[in-house]
Amino acid sequence: MDSLTESLRDAERRLQAAQLAADAEALDELIDDRLIFTGPGGLLYSKADDLALQRSGQQRLTQVTEEELLVLAAGTTGVTWFLGTLSGVFQGQAFTARLRYTRTWTHVPERGWRLLAAHVSEAP
Repeated sequence: MDSLTESLRDAERRLQAAQLAADAEALDELIDDRLIFTGPGGLLYSKADDLALQRSGQQRLTQVTEEELLVLAAGTTGVTWFLGTLSGVFQGQAFTARLRYTRTWTHVPERGWRLLAAHVSEAP
């Protein structure tokens, strides 16, 4: 596996760890300012929306269990496909869900991989 693919796998895992820790500063570094995230209900969210959710405490993850992670790097574009179980609290409601995330990344030489777009859906 080439070094760009390995560094993308590392960025994906750092993103998972930052989500679990509700580390808005780490997420700020990993997420591109142009992020568009499609949530499970089909609504679109921005980087500012995501960081506000983390900083407010409205979302707190207690578990991120990766079952599968596929990684594709093609030049300065990368895609990751995560399958796993997340548990935590969202807007006061406890949840556990098996989810599939598809994330599109862009590689910036001076900053590394940055999350540009993402989509999540429930997985069977």
